Amino acid sequence: MKIAMIGSGYVGLVSGACLADFGHEVVCVDKSAERIEALERGEMPIYEPGLAEIVGMNARSGRLAFTTDVQPAVAGADVVFIAVGTPSRRGDGHADLSYVYGAAREIATAVSGFTVVVTKSTVPVGTGDEVERIIRETNPQAEIVVVSNPEFLREGAAISDFKRPDRIVIGIEDERAREPMSEVYRPLFLNQSPLLFTSRRTSELIKYAANAFLATKIAFINEVADLCEKVGANVQEVARGIGLDNRIGTKFLNAGPGFGGSCFPKDTVALVKTAQDYGTPLRLVETTVAVNETRKRAMARKVFQALGGEVRGRTIAVLGLTFKPNTDDMREAPSLALIQALQDGGARVRAFDPQGMEQARLLLDDVMFGSGPYDIAEGADALVIVTEWDAFRALDFVRLRGVMASPVLVDLRNVYRREQIVRHGFRYISVGRPNEDIVDPAADGEA
Repeated sequence: MKIAMIGSGYVGLVSGACLADFGHEVVCVDKSAERIEALERGEMPIYEPGLAEIVGMNARSGRLAFTTDVQPAVAGADVVFIAVGTPSRRGDGHADLSYVYGAAREIATAVSGFTVVVTKSTVPVGTGDEVERIIRETNPQAEIVVVSNPEFLREGAAISDFKRPDRIVIGIEDERAREPMSEVYRPLFLNQSPLLFTSRRTSELIKYAANAFLATKIAFINEVADLCEKVGANVQEVARGIGLDNRIGTKFLNAGPGFGGSCFPKDTVALVKTAQDYGTPLRLVETTVAVNETRKRAMARKVFQALGGEVRGRTIAVLGLTFKPNTDDMREAPSLALIQALQDGGARVRAFDPQGMEQARLLLDDVMFGSGPYDIAEGADALVIVTEWDAFRALDFVRLRGVMASPVLVDLRNVYRREQIVRHGFRYISVGRPNEDIVDPAADGEA
């Protein structure tokens, strides 16, 4: 099939590359000439494991192309995907749909023959209705059907998620869309990926409901972690104990500094606003949003606690800046609130992230960025793990103790076990687990 992908950001580029890898002919469109030129040179606008390779291979094969010109891309397409951003609107938290509606108008002027227009962007309930209205109003002769097909891609695992999805949700109002959409995803039939056809509005709501539910699981286990610390329990064992119940499951039960990223923060807020507009407030989701915001700011208190309640004049080394590993995405990252709180307390902050420092430099002031964990730990009064990159899972604590001003580790992702760290003479603070004072290494027989 011939496919046009309007928007060459995270969702559009990953989706377009994977569809081309299935054998479809895909043209990715973007307004940014700079981005398109970079893609044609093989330079990725985002970091996503395996993306550069799959883009390069399919571009060389001729199945994947890039352009700023909507007209020929849409005119020659059987299916047109809208994959533009829907950020939170300033002032009220609603999803900003201006890019989606702008894309609809451009598609309307370019469409030729029967075409399926698919909203891939995360959009509130009823957006598909408006997209269809805009296209028909702009071009009454357009022969189109509008479909909802939300994405469920995890940053850092997006290619695997696209090619081996838990489900493919397709919302239609016109049966003519069923066959072409089935053809788009026919290569996945071999993996027996469930193809779920629903109404368009149901499909739109499935995406928001899924993200809100997962965000609620995170907020829940973080509050349980706080209780664990007070009563002397271990949140990791609690999470395992409840997660082995198939009705609950083990995923999204890792206590930490709160959720961030491009989806959960904005999608939970947008769902709350939609529910309020319809007079059916979602109190659980509202609380999830509030708990998460408080959580990110509260993590700084652990650093204060580890240093005796005072960080003024101290040097804090922060390991990990992105909201999760295997991405360069800094949107709503917990590190931002943590660093701001430390700086407000008078601390000097050093930081390192394997992929996120270019983006972090645009968002953080007065932070010294280093070349690695041991570089930023030099002379530091505490080391704080904020993002659980693999590169931070086997640190040399003998070396760290030798370069740090004081051996203090605040592990906000529970990467390590307490006994691993204290035997090297470190004070160790984790999340949702018993935190005890420093152990004398001599008592453990350690030099």
